[in-house]
Amino acid sequence: MSPFRSWATPLTIGAFFLMSATGVLMFFGWDRGLTTAAHQWFSWLFLAAAGAHIAVNVRPFKNHLKSSRGQASAAVSVVVLAASFFSWGFTTGPQLRGTIERALVDAPLSALASVTHTDPDAVIGRLKAHGIVADSGQSVRDLAGKYGLGERRLLAMVFLSE
Repeated sequence: MSPFRSWATPLTIGAFFLMSATGVLMFFGWDRGLTTAAHQWFSWLFLAAAGAHIAVNVRPFKNHLKSSRGQASAAVSVVVLAASFFSWGFTTGPQLRGTIERALVDAPLSALASVTHTDPDAVIGRLKAHGIVADSGQSVRDLAGKYGLGERRLLAMVFLSE
């Protein structure tokens, strides 16, 4: 008996439920907290579990792929995967999020203050409360390099009341 058999299927089932739940939450925009991070990182657990499950059940897996339904299922999956690499004229959330984040990271703090409907001195004060000395002409990218901090952490200091 394979050493994977005792844990491959239960882990695949558990990881499937986690991926499904976090995927549905993300689809409906309820991805608060660490939902997206859990979905992305635990997908590796799902892949490992599914790989072990396939290894343990290789003969039934091969038999499934010999059937016309199995071949059709695999072909449709490959086509959908290939199609997913293109935006097809739609602007997706991740595309937009990345563009916006880059613009915010490069904008001067005075512009970020305007976006947050906050006085520039208040933004500078938020940063100073974390030991970051800045002026309104500096960008988050400048400060990240100077202080060795992540750009997202600095954006959180600017946009989120901590």
